[in-house]
Amino acid sequence: METGAITTASPAKDANQSAMIKSQRLPAALTPLDAALRLLLDSVQPVDPFVVALADAIGCVAASAVVSKGPLPAHDVAMSDGWALRARDLIGASSYSPLQLPKAPQWLEAGDRMPDGCDCLLDADMAAQTRSAFQVVAEVAPGHGMRRASSDVDIGSRLVASGQRIGVIDIATLRAAGVDRLPVRLPRVRVVDVPSRDGATISSQLVGEFVKGTGASVSYARAGGRDAAAIAAAIGEEACDLLLVTGGTGLGLTDYTVHALSAVKANPAHGLAIQPGRTAAVGRLKNAPVIAIPGAADQAFAVFLMLVRPALDALSGRLARKALSRPLARKISSSIGVAELALLQNSDEIWMPLAVRDLPLEAIARADAWLAVPAESEGYAAGTSVAAFALREN
Repeated sequence: METGAITTASPAKDANQSAMIKSQRLPAALTPLDAALRLLLDSVQPVDPFVVALADAIGCVAASAVVSKGPLPAHDVAMSDGWALRARDLIGASSYSPLQLPKAPQWLEAGDRMPDGCDCLLDADMAAQTRSAFQVVAEVAPGHGMRRASSDVDIGSRLVASGQRIGVIDIATLRAAGVDRLPVRLPRVRVVDVPSRDGATISSQLVGEFVKGTGASVSYARAGGRDAAAIAAAIGEEACDLLLVTGGTGLGLTDYTVHALSAVKANPAHGLAIQPGRTAAVGRLKNAPVIAIPGAADQAFAVFLMLVRPALDALSGRLARKALSRPLARKISSSIGVAELALLQNSDEIWMPLAVRDLPLEAIARADAWLAVPAESEGYAAGTSVAAFALREN
């Protein structure tokens, strides 16, 4: 070859490359968010219950209601230290006219069972005891210093509802009621990581942690490369209730996740009318929902909220999440035709928009809630009351 000669690729190579690029273009009509959710969730039923130790139920979704088998407390108990007495026996007692008792009553400590016939607990400074006498210097009403039987929980009261997410307070209440095991629903989620060219796995880690936070069980696999065969091999045959593939959903020459999903017959719909996350894909594999999640962290975050979390809620049988309605501090502008994620911060019971479409990490860290602006909306004017979902669950 002469120095300075212009080199050209072979026609066959150019044709293959052009075909590859063409095959990875997004469709002209992106799949709307509601259509993607229908594709994912159609005929999806909650998974079978699984009984776990109470301590392991935090964050999980209860598979059935739990009712109290007995009252709490089971009997009258002392709320503090004091003397157990009958209130009617103390009428008229005062420091000016002490009531003399023939003997000292029973002394109780907090939590002790009240003796039969006693209906109040006299504080230590309301009585004076000597070797020969016991004097009461104050009268109290019935119930003073004590807790009545069943005042916390009556027999047959519902402690946990079916579909309720179990929190720390629920665990404490159930433990007090004598419950030590709980039936919950634990969707099996498989997260397949398609590593980036530099080997980073941020999105798969992010998604996996979010999934764990919903109470689901998570297994991980890592593709040996970014080609369709390696990704399909990583997907494998392991049974799961929800398959998540992170990375490789873009339009680059090494983004083969959608091809791999087609190869394993997941029938992916690639290209969704959501932002961020336009290059995500949804499908079904052996009737399990499949979501291909972009590798960028902000896009993975958005796809988790708009698609993964609804799928997990359906699989766990979770009760519908409650949105918080508050007025906007300033307007939100949105593009017609695409559902755009907005992050909001609670400021004196007013939603302060932090970011729309583009989600900087700082905005994600500061946000208290989110909403998806519908594709048919141009946004909301300042002062409009909008319903948003909490990002953090206690």
